[in-house]
Amino acid sequence: MELQQLNSIPSIPEGRQQLAHLVAGAGDVIQIDDAVRVLGLDRTVAAKTLARWTNQGWLRRVRRGVYVPVSLDSLSSQHVLDDPWVLVPGLFGPAYVGGRTAAEYWDLTEQLFNDIVVMTAQSVRSKSQQRHGATFTLKHIQERKIFGCKPVWRGRTKVMVSDLERSIIDTLDDPAIGGGIQQVSDCFGEYLKRKDRKDHLLISYGERLGNGAVFKRLGFLAEQRGEEALVQACLERLTKGAIKLDPAQDCPKLVTRWRIWIPARWKAGMQT
Repeated sequence: MELQQLNSIPSIPEGRQQLAHLVAGAGDVIQIDDAVRVLGLDRTVAAKTLARWTNQGWLRRVRRGVYVPVSLDSLSSQHVLDDPWVLVPGLFGPAYVGGRTAAEYWDLTEQLFNDIVVMTAQSVRSKSQQRHGATFTLKHIQERKIFGCKPVWRGRTKVMVSDLERSIIDTLDDPAIGGGIQQVSDCFGEYLKRKDRKDHLLISYGERLGNGAVFKRLGFLAEQRGEEALVQACLERLTKGAIKLDPAQDCPKLVTRWRIWIPARWKAGMQT
């Protein structure tokens, strides 16, 4: 709705008209720069205006300088975002949605998780954060390692999410963000069924990430499923030293071929 049209509605106070115009121009998450751009305000004035609207209950502050609008139709109601993904760029950027959340997005699992995994270049003081009714699980990542992502539109907000192959590689790098090694293995199995899989990207992303543990886990899991091309690619990139299949579990059995320690329940049928 144009600002001129909003101004023609006498029942809406001037401040509410401005806010509606800002929401129309900024989207689901509002930052100070949005108010400067959309409303043509000085930055100091914009910051004070957003703070005033927050005190009036028209906005809710989710982080310093970052706000979400309370429903203009029901300012007295408790506002809970329908899609908390829209908070990711404003709260944690540069960042992307990854791990088990991305696996769910790409239909690699039917399991539903209560949190949203976010890979962020920001320093992380607390790995689990509650924001606006949603739980975010955070993992710090160097900004140069933010690659292999796709933009998706959630409402009017563009959010980055790891693509199919990066989602697999991230969970091989850190099984915890994938929901544990069994969940990671199951998602990898679903990936192998996909017609749109790009195995060369798995290898390329693993090389760029620079963690040799990725190829040990990938090769080990690929061998269990007879994926010889992936097995050979991983063997060619095998690094020294042994790692755990899942660092969160007791892994008493060493598979020397892959230099990987595995949990006892993974013993049967494993090549040693």
